Amino acid sequence: MLAGHVTQRFLIGKFGQKAYQAEWGPRFPPFSTLGVLGIVFVAMALKAGQLVAHPEALLQLILPLLLLYGINYVLSTLVGKALLPRGDAIAMVYGTVMRNLSIALALAMNAFGSAASDAALVITVAYIIQVQSAAWYVKLTDGLFGKREPSLAPSQAKAL
Repeated sequence: MLAGHVTQRFLIGKFGQKAYQAEWGPRFPPFSTLGVLGIVFVAMALKAGQLVAHPEALLQLILPLLLLYGINYVLSTLVGKALLPRGDAIAMVYGTVMRNLSIALALAMNAFGSAASDAALVITVAYIIQVQSAAWYVKLTDGLFGKREPSLAPSQAKAL
């Protein structure tokens, strides 16, 4: 994080905020994704032997995480539908459910203590569930929240 902050400050100082946002900032998210995928790969590789020998250990990880994410999707969807307009409700669902990776990390660190590879495995499985469930939820949003109303073209808006 420190290296990222220093890099950002350096680029803003050298090129300015506007150039950073337009030209440099959009280049960094792929590196972040690559880093997360690297962590997933390393965590799975470190535990591969143990997972092959005891595949039931994956169930002990997957079932609580599925329950955590399931409850969060249901609860945030119900609250969003009841209290917010469509766009804000969908944003709230993603904003709350996608925060669970950090919650899972905190829980894993407390549960496993110094066994960092066990905690990394929990985070790895949580990341896989999170990304896939978010992709499936996108397909359900029109059914859950109704179809988005088409926006008016600028020429149509002036006519009103």
